[in-house]
Amino acid sequence: MRYAHIDQNQESKLAKLQLKQMLALAACIAATHGAHAQDMGKLLATGGVSQVEGAGGGGLTPWALITGYGTRDSFGANAHVTQINTSDYALSSYGVAVGIADRVELSYANQDFKGDLAPLDELRIKQDIFGVKVRVAGDALYDQFSYMPQIAVGLQYKRNKGIGGLGALGVTSVTQLGAKKDSGVDLYASATKVYLAQSLLLNGTLRFTKANQMGILGFGGDLKDSYQPMVELSAAYLITRKLVAGVEYRMKPHNLAVDNERDYKDVFLAYFPNRNLSLTAAYVDLGDITIFNPKKQRGWYLSAQAGF
Repeated sequence: MRYAHIDQNQESKLAKLQLKQMLALAACIAATHGAHAQDMGKLLATGGVSQVEGAGGGGLTPWALITGYGTRDSFGANAHVTQINTSDYALSSYGVAVGIADRVELSYANQDFKGDLAPLDELRIKQDIFGVKVRVAGDALYDQFSYMPQIAVGLQYKRNKGIGGLGALGVTSVTQLGAKKDSGVDLYASATKVYLAQSLLLNGTLRFTKANQMGILGFGGDLKDSYQPMVELSAAYLITRKLVAGVEYRMKPHNLAVDNERDYKDVFLAYFPNRNLSLTAAYVDLGDITIFNPKKQRGWYLSAQAGF
């Protein structure tokens, strides 16, 4: 099986090189704060989990929180692996993220999307996602006497690697399905507030995007090819110090005639046994994905994150 203009061996080497470059860059930036030891000074669970596109936050949406448990005099980092299975599709994601001085976050994620049911049972699409997030105002946790949330702005550069498994039909690129481009940038702003007395976290994100199914089906399309504002919402309740339950909602654009894209939703439970590990399970509703398997794509989501 081949992806557009690059075979799997070359693709694997390229992904490893990009991952090494990301880690090297993060290490260099962290070294500029090098006089300070890694302190893991944040409260348990306040580093969030790894969003499916690599950013710190919930499973579907980024939060204004900076990933990891490092405070403003330190840094944090984590690695994640995520698996989503619905009626007809599966999505695997792995990646790394670094939080520096509780101010800047760098992330990388690789997504691998597969079809499970004919006529798309041989379908396979991969993409890389590089993210940057910067906290610009407020404090989600420690300023409990103010309604001012923590605010962060971010971007995610996404590069689709082409379509595998449909070569017999002559389809090797998302542009052949109507997408205008195979790469693009999402811009977003998030506001997050933790209410300790109520054991409650609330988050709102406004994303400007052209991405079809997060970029898995490319960017822009035959129906629309302009940036559109999409609202993303999260609410989480701390059942105990180590157990968090919540819900998420993510608006999606509809740019492609071959993809009747609908909004994403989930209900999740996250367990934080300590600051080095988190486990998340969720029931997800990803709406419709392509007109070729036209039914609601509902299923399960499992994710593990390890770091400091």
